[in-house]
Amino acid sequence: MTSHPDRPVRPASPVPAGMGWGIALAVLAACISGLAIYLNSFAVRQLPDAAVYTTLKNGVAAIVLVVAALGLGAIRDVRAIERRSWPLILAVGVVGGSVPFILFFTGLAQASAPGAAFIQKTLFVWVALLAVPFLGERLGLVSIAALGVLLVGQALILPPDGLRWGSGETLILGATLLWAVETILVKRLLGSIPTSVMAALRMGIGLVVLFAYLALTGKLAAVAALNPGQWGWVLLTGVVLAAYVGSWFAALQRAAASVVASVLVLGAVVTGGLTAVSKGSPPSLVLVTGYILIVLAAGLIAGWSVRAARQLADAGGPGVTVDAGPG
Repeated sequence: MTSHPDRPVRPASPVPAGMGWGIALAVLAACISGLAIYLNSFAVRQLPDAAVYTTLKNGVAAIVLVVAALGLGAIRDVRAIERRSWPLILAVGVVGGSVPFILFFTGLAQASAPGAAFIQKTLFVWVALLAVPFLGERLGLVSIAALGVLLVGQALILPPDGLRWGSGETLILGATLLWAVETILVKRLLGSIPTSVMAALRMGIGLVVLFAYLALTGKLAAVAALNPGQWGWVLLTGVVLAAYVGSWFAALQRAAASVVASVLVLGAVVTGGLTAVSKGSPPSLVLVTGYILIVLAAGLIAGWSVRAARQLADAGGPGVTVDAGPG
């Protein structure tokens, strides 16, 4: 999976550029994602409506990211954004930060839980397929084999038992495809827009759409009825979401989109570990096998990516910044 960006990367953080740092940030994002999924499984049951919970959680994340961006000079950076980039930025807020959440939770109410979870977890496949024509990334035999192993590992962890295709599954697939499209758009935009600014814009624009959805569906009144305990869950998961989006975008700025999406699958292992600890019982042999396959495949993709990046850097000479993956 190799990417050839057409403009220099300009990280807006103390973390250096480079494939290795990008993968490290992707691992961090995967750990945060695994924690977030575990916490969300409890938090969503504490609020009266999943759409209300998602909107408020995203609102907290948006506030955190906007404050962080302002502290890093966001006003100057926003003014420097080219006019032609704004349609893509707005698209990120719609196809990534708002509409997919509505589609996903609507579909979840209609689809079988195992099937819904499996469909959403195929995100890394769609990102890899889109990254080839739109980002110039390459899928070699090693990459394709590793992606296949990742998919098998996901199937063992989240077997789509009793999957019957209907409107719910279609909505969830639509949400997953939109998140894949968002990944491609963000990867292109991060070549000229700092991570902090892009993350704040994504969540801020998405929040406007989500609140509009609550208003149109008559669910805004539920916000005023929340108790302190429910707000506590919203604040906790919102801060975790902000950390995830920030680390995910920082990883995308430094590494190939297909590599980042694949490494993020490690989040399932983190969630599984937390679940096992909370239940006080070890996971089944099938689950352990799935976790091992995911770790091995993600490790192979990460290691091959760093190796390919070093080879390209050596070929390009010193001082060349290369964004590459296994190809």
